[in-house]
Amino acid sequence: MSQTLTLDGKSIPFNDGETIIQAATRAGVFIPHLCYHPEFKPHGSCKLCTVKVNGRQTASCTMRAAVGMVVESDTEEINAERRALTQMLFVEGNHFCPSCEKSGQCQLQATAYHLGMMSPHYDHFFPNRAVDASHPDFLLDFNRCILCSLCVRASRDVDGKNVFALSGRGIDTHLIVNARSGKLADTNFAEADKAAQVCPVGVILPKRRGFAVPIGERKYDKQPIDEIVAEGK
Repeated sequence: MSQTLTLDGKSIPFNDGETIIQAATRAGVFIPHLCYHPEFKPHGSCKLCTVKVNGRQTASCTMRAAVGMVVESDTEEINAERRALTQMLFVEGNHFCPSCEKSGQCQLQATAYHLGMMSPHYDHFFPNRAVDASHPDFLLDFNRCILCSLCVRASRDVDGKNVFALSGRGIDTHLIVNARSGKLADTNFAEADKAAQVCPVGVILPKRRGFAVPIGERKYDKQPIDEIVAEGK
């Protein structure tokens, strides 16, 4: 049975067991997020989907919707926090959009535009990260990893392969390939894998297809991310 909550002053219907972000998305309302994926169990790590529920902050991807709940999302205070988090993601990795093959298809970039981010704001870390070109069909550019763990969860929960994992703690956390050599070529990773399709940035890239669709004609070039979500695309 459908019930309702209030999101930014609007009545939003939800079904039993749905989270706030699920109800919002189904109603065509965009809540910024990076680690959330509708096919996987919520992770709650990126914090971009944080909202206020009855005055208290919580992750909308993990909080279950409830009758009478009053949710704030699209406010200057919350968006300023999201913008700061997004700026931190840009400087913690090596994200240089004009030269990135994922430009125009990148969820991080599209979210930054949505939040009005005009500069990284913080000093770049310029980490020294590897590029793994060992696999015949895919390139791994670790420079762009935002630790969303979507590839980890997809490989483990959908593909049943455990090709990827996160290693280290805190600032030293990084994505690794589960092979003795650390090379993607020494795994059973394949193009049909769900893990090959879920990266929201430019880490997992198919070879021999670079810039097949020119920058300027890509998904988020043509339409902002909030409009795409609102139309259910």
